Amino acid sequence: MFYLTEVEDYVRVEPKLFGLPTKDAVDKQLRETYTDYYDKELGKVVLAIEVINIGEGVIISGDGAAYYNSTFKLLVWKPELQELIYGVISEITNFGAFIDIGVIGGMIHISQTMNDYVSFSKANSLLGKSSKRSLKQGDLCLARIVAISHKGDEPKIGLTMRQPGLGKLDWIKEDKLKKEKEEKRIAKAQEKAAKGKGGKKK
Repeated sequence: MFYLTEVEDYVRVEPKLFGLPTKDAVDKQLRETYTDYYDKELGKVVLAIEVINIGEGVIISGDGAAYYNSTFKLLVWKPELQELIYGVISEITNFGAFIDIGVIGGMIHISQTMNDYVSFSKANSLLGKSSKRSLKQGDLCLARIVAISHKGDEPKIGLTMRQPGLGKLDWIKEDKLKKEKEEKRIAKAQEKAAKGKGGKKK
């Protein structure tokens, strides 16, 4: 989930930025510092939005940089359990699929790709035995976050597409059309049955 968050922290401004106005120097330093930044509590920083306030600068002996106590806004994305995400399949392997969800990547185990027996095909796709549905690189999907591990520099995100309303976007459209057809068929049958009852004499 995306959040706008306000942070108060000391920003270490490198000497190479000293020629700029203080606010510009702090802003530029924030953008450099928070590129590809991830923190378990904060989340993945997408962008340093704005500098709200800058205090007096402090220079520490032995360090040529200046430290400014600053308040600033960050746009962050923090993965949440059960969150729905859109993404693009970036890689298919014999154990599942990797999905690019924009800010970060996630992984779908082969058993969680569809509600079917799934195998890895020679065409580098995952194929459902009964449904004949295939999942390949570049497919747009809707998935749900079911596991988050914070080991390493970035979180490892486990996803599922086995629940109703999830999966490759083409499959979701197909299922919706099938459901609509079935509902129309049932409604017609009920209408016919009601007319038949109404036409009978006692």
